[in-house]
Amino acid sequence: MSTNAFTSDPQDEGPERPTVRGALSLGVEEEYFVVDAQTHRLTDSGPLLDRVCRDGSEDYTAELRRCMIESRTGICWSLTELRADLRARRETLISAAAGAGTTIVASGSYPPADWRREGFTSRPRFDHIAGAYARLADEHLVCACHVHVGVEGRDRAVEVVNRVRPWLPALLALSASSPFWTGTDTGYASYRSTLWARWPIAGMPPTLSSYAEHCDRVRRLVTSGTSADTGQVFWDVRPGTRFHTVEFRIADSCTTVDEAVLQAGLSRALVQRCLTEIAQGDPAPEVPLELLNAAKWRAARFGLTGQLVDPVAAELVPAAELVNRFLDHVRAPLTEAGDWAEIARLAHEVLSRGNGADRQLRAFGHSGTVAAVVKQLIAESTTTDHRR
Repeated sequence: MSTNAFTSDPQDEGPERPTVRGALSLGVEEEYFVVDAQTHRLTDSGPLLDRVCRDGSEDYTAELRRCMIESRTGICWSLTELRADLRARRETLISAAAGAGTTIVASGSYPPADWRREGFTSRPRFDHIAGAYARLADEHLVCACHVHVGVEGRDRAVEVVNRVRPWLPALLALSASSPFWTGTDTGYASYRSTLWARWPIAGMPPTLSSYAEHCDRVRRLVTSGTSADTGQVFWDVRPGTRFHTVEFRIADSCTTVDEAVLQAGLSRALVQRCLTEIAQGDPAPEVPLELLNAAKWRAARFGLTGQLVDPVAAELVPAAELVNRFLDHVRAPLTEAGDWAEIARLAHEVLSRGNGADRQLRAFGHSGTVAAVVKQLIAESTTTDHRR
């Protein structure tokens, strides 16, 4: 639930300039659970944070709950650069955690966790959230993956947000990794998404005409006492709160680096497709908010195992068909960026072996124990190169 953005404007500077003309900048925030290496119980992230921040690094930060930690990449211009950055930061965490007798888990929920036992990080903003939202905050023990894509101009970012919404359920279905809650199978692929849906400051954003209208809507949430400040409106996608980006917040925490790269690649290509449509004067698809919410709910409920809603066509289709329609939708920008082969491969690998939720449920089915699920999660989270 960190509201921090990157330390500089992705459109103004970065570690290297784009290798493809017109490439959009990328950045990823990953949230992790910190667990005791022996007992596999959630534990305080403080010792791990102390180790990774000894040099004054701001790339790692505390989260709402003491047992969680967030890692932020630098500003990247290619998927190759992003993959290397994600791997390096995850490996730093893994190494430091080992020295502290802990390890990390990348998952939307931690299967055996009991929210009643886990404390809050003591910071003014987190203290406010805990006090203002009561049981909602108490039960908020979930991790996400956020993707930032550089977009020049605030009004343009709002236009992009309007247009990307129909494809957010597909991104959620691919990332879903939270089927367990307090040790039981919820029947949902992304129970994290369901927990977030209860918050008055989360969910699908409304259709907005300009950045001025966006600011007015957010300001009203603040003045009504619903949100503490303008950074605490956690819509599934939103204009960057400090910099010229569009921030995708829909995904569960990605258990593997490959899955995080997939989310980033698809998100950037979707933004580029929207920018092209805007430049051409193409009208935005008109999809009712209730249908977007229904599509998101089905993605959270069934993940990749059932039928999902294609919000644009307003019809139910098999999950694999929706993913393939999504790939077709963004094929041109992926091809232009030189990313088509990799993203198509990664997407079809997830369709073949299952998303994080599918793999957790398969491990549970084979063993009948949540402990086996945890062991698999640790193994996947701490293996940083899954490419064949």
